[in-house]
Amino acid sequence: MLVQGVDFTSAPGRRKPICVADCRLDGDRLIFLRLEGIGSLDEFQGWLRRPGPWVAGFDFPFTQSRTFLTNMGWALTWAAHADRLESLTRAEFRHALEAYKADRAPGDREHARGYERGTGAVSPQKLYGVPVALMHYEGVRHLRRAGVHLPGLCDGDPDRVALEAYPGVAARALIGRAPYKNDQKAKQTPAQAQARQRLLGNLVGEAGQRRFGLRIEAPEALAEDPSGDALDALLCAVQAAWAVRLMEADPLRLARLDLSEGWMADPDVLDRLPRRGTA
Repeated sequence: MLVQGVDFTSAPGRRKPICVADCRLDGDRLIFLRLEGIGSLDEFQGWLRRPGPWVAGFDFPFTQSRTFLTNMGWALTWAAHADRLESLTRAEFRHALEAYKADRAPGDREHARGYERGTGAVSPQKLYGVPVALMHYEGVRHLRRAGVHLPGLCDGDPDRVALEAYPGVAARALIGRAPYKNDQKAKQTPAQAQARQRLLGNLVGEAGQRRFGLRIEAPEALAEDPSGDALDALLCAVQAAWAVRLMEADPLRLARLDLSEGWMADPDVLDRLPRRGTA
């Protein structure tokens, strides 16, 4: 099976493309094949429409918090929310988030989804720093247009399966909070390079096998990218492969969980989700 990891950006270009790690899942072995770069959102839409079968883990939030959607009066279902995003321009979406925060008390302006508290993830409403909200806006719209299948969230083409991944939580499980990447050349350090080497070494070693139940084969060269995009794409592929094996082993696992705020393809995060009827 082709399993891919996608390190996403809401404004891809030549200098900062969307980075894709192509891998092959063979039983409990995940074998890295190649890296791809996607230089525009139009190209990304074409990539999503490539015939399957494939499964991909994407590094952007597929959903918003229940608190935010309820307070806004927006639909809770994924398809209806994606359609609302499609009806808004990027500027209108940004304005809606800014207006929501304007009169709210500090600490009650940007909401996390319940299962991501403590993972290091920032709110899907965040516009500045790492603009996760814009990644959500662009990513969700393109998934909806492409008609891919989102397990537990929206039925689509079963040969093209999209999963929300989050490499940050996997990286922290493997090397703690050691910084391992930076997009700005002036802020790239030898300590980050060493952290990337440890991260990849632990991922392909016993620590990665224990966490994901996979034997991962990937070249040391993936740790050479100081931006961390190549490693993050690989981590997304590993999380997607773990989820594929989980759904094969226990097809009803997702059906037993409350997915009203979505879910992440990661063993630690999935265990945080409440069962249906207990949220």
